[in-house]
Amino acid sequence: MLLIEPTLIQQRIDDLQDQDLYIHLEMTTGAYAAHLDSTKHPAATFISNATLRYIHGSISGEGPYRVGLKTEKGWVYSEGLTHYEETEQERLILAGHDTQGKLVVALQLSKEPF
Repeated sequence: MLLIEPTLIQQRIDDLQDQDLYIHLEMTTGAYAAHLDSTKHPAATFISNATLRYIHGSISGEGPYRVGLKTEKGWVYSEGLTHYEETEQERLILAGHDTQGKLVVALQLSKEPF
């Protein structure tokens, strides 16, 4: 994975706008490791292969980045994104890693299920 380049990611977001997509969104603050370290608050979010169509999307921040996707009836929002998968051309795969390189947040969009 490469560090996010906001201009490139904004173009990818724009390219996927107004299409029926599958979304994968997950976040963890240590839920998987809380049993090993009691200082970790066991919080997590996970949604996979839900369908989404957004009418506007944007990336903002100075890094870590935020991505917001406006739908007809609400918003999908993800913060803490640091990297993107450069080999994926048909899908947008974004991730946020902590200082130890562990995954904290992931936002993925695709025309096909994950």
